[in-house]
Amino acid sequence: MLLIRGHAGGTTLTGTLYERGERPPTYRGAPDDGAPYVWVCDSFYEVESGGQVQTINDEERRVAFEAPSPHGFETREQAIRDAYDHIRTQFARLGLPSSDVDFELSKVHPET
Repeated sequence: MLLIRGHAGGTTLTGTLYERGERPPTYRGAPDDGAPYVWVCDSFYEVESGGQVQTINDEERRVAFEAPSPHGFETREQAIRDAYDHIRTQFARLGLPSSDVDFELSKVHPET
C-alpha cells in the first residue's frame, strides 16, 4: 500500500494506492472489477458557506469534501500517474497552480 501525498499552499491531500494482492476497502462506489491497483482519495472544492475551514497560503477558506473517489488500474505506473493528476486537480480547484504541488510517496505495510 502506498500513501501518495500532495503538498501545496501549506496543506496536504493524501490518498491511498492499494497494490496487487492487497485488499482495497469495500463500500458503495468502490471498484469491483478486480483491478490489481486501486486508488482512493477525497475530492474537494471551495464553497461560500458551510464546508470545513482550511488554511491555504495563510488564508482561511471553506472547502467541501466529496465522497472518496476509487479508481482501478492495470499497472502501478498508470495508477500513480492518475493519483498525481487527481491531486493536482484538487489543488487547482482552489486556484493553486499544478507546479506548486510537491509529492511524497510512502510505502505502508498493512497489518495482517
